[in-house]
Amino acid sequence: MSVVRVLLADDQALLRATFRILIDSCDDMTVVGEASDGAEAVELTRAHHPDIVLMDIRMPGADGLAATSAICADPDLSATRVLILTTFETEDYVAQALRAGASGFLGKDVTADTLLSGLRTVASGEALLSPGATRTLITRFLTSPVPGSQLAPPERLAELTTREREVMALAAEGKSNTEIAEDLTVSPLTVRTHIHRAMTKLGARDRAQLVVIAYQTGLVQAGPTAF
Repeated sequence: MSVVRVLLADDQALLRATFRILIDSCDDMTVVGEASDGAEAVELTRAHHPDIVLMDIRMPGADGLAATSAICADPDLSATRVLILTTFETEDYVAQALRAGASGFLGKDVTADTLLSGLRTVASGEALLSPGATRTLITRFLTSPVPGSQLAPPERLAELTTREREVMALAAEGKSNTEIAEDLTVSPLTVRTHIHRAMTKLGARDRAQLVVIAYQTGLVQAGPTAF
């Protein structure tokens, strides 16, 4: 059985200890290190090459956003995914983290089951992007014309097949591979193949960036926000 290796990055020692106990209680996950600020998170990620960094976005010194950018920009860490811990008050930072390559986010008031499920979701290659709150963040911030934030120009969509664009659009709506497979009457493996081909053609680091590109290029239209 493959064990998911997790690095914890949070300036609150008690929260790190709680997460460690919870994660280490699972047979399929283990904590490989703890960081109390962003700089240490980057250093330990380079040392341990974890599968996932559970990253608090607000920390003293180098914060989680700077650390996420550094980790996701490092080609030696391309296999490491970053899962952001945050609150809705920092939604603009969440948007920046997603642009930088984070694979999703969880609220700091998350339940134990949701945390473990979220880690497994990201470890499996999925983005932790629900159809609700996270989609609203993408709609509100990632579609805004920020200089240098465009991950791929709209004309790059022409490189995709019709089915690849269709699968990408459904993924951008927050649907899982299983849900997309049911919608299109294909297998989840086929959906996963289309997702990976679209990611490769568009230069997306992971599924989260593919979703961002779907909105930025206009493949999926931003709907009304909930705020």
